[in-house]
Amino acid sequence: MSKRHLFLEIDFVVVVVDAVNTQHSITMMSMSRNITKRFLLNGKQTPFHAPCPPAVRPYDRIIHKASFCSSSSSAAKFGFVGWYLRKLEEHPVVTKSLTSSFIFTASDFTSQMISSSSASYDFKRTFRMAVYGLLILGPSQHLWFNHLSKILPKRDVSATLKKIFMGQAVFGPVINTVFFTYNGAVQGESVPQIITRLKRDLLPTMIGGAMFWPACDFVTFKFAPVHLQPLLNSSCAYVWTIYLTYMANREK
Repeated sequence: MSKRHLFLEIDFVVVVVDAVNTQHSITMMSMSRNITKRFLLNGKQTPFHAPCPPAVRPYDRIIHKASFCSSSSSAAKFGFVGWYLRKLEEHPVVTKSLTSSFIFTASDFTSQMISSSSASYDFKRTFRMAVYGLLILGPSQHLWFNHLSKILPKRDVSATLKKIFMGQAVFGPVINTVFFTYNGAVQGESVPQIITRLKRDLLPTMIGGAMFWPACDFVTFKFAPVHLQPLLNSSCAYVWTIYLTYMANREK
């Protein structure tokens, strides 16, 4: 074998070895990229690739979102809403009664500001409304909504409509009768005067309530949990009570 042929064979072997090494390197680089992508999709770093910058790492967004949710829940837990919800759990009747009293006070204040023609403010009237919300309406709402949730536990449309009907047919007439009777009694009216007031004011109030309360009751019964239903109901009652206190304090 001549030296030329020997050198040609050696060159050929070198070329083959280089080709094999090159193919092996390409294969390893491809495997490395695939492994890196797979681990990055899982939000992990790999020894084959430099770590991603913090701004683009996928798990950073997840951690940030979790931190935001945690801070939001902490704010709700320690804010006014969290405090109010804890009081509802610890002292449901007292909390609902105080809430109702506050709303009746605010409603009567607004009603007097709108309808009063004299410069003097009737503090006794506002006090009567506050006491009514505290001692009568608040406990009544607690018992009524809890009773409805027991006999009609579902919150579908059918159960909601039944609750609305019961509210208009049972709770509404009873609580309005109690309201006008209480208001007349604390103002010193006699029984015949209270009866006259009921004959005059109860039916118009019930008609007005039939146009106002069904929409509020639907939202309350359909979407609110039972322990928050008195709060939502009382919030609607703010507007209603402005009208109700006006009716209760009309001239005899």
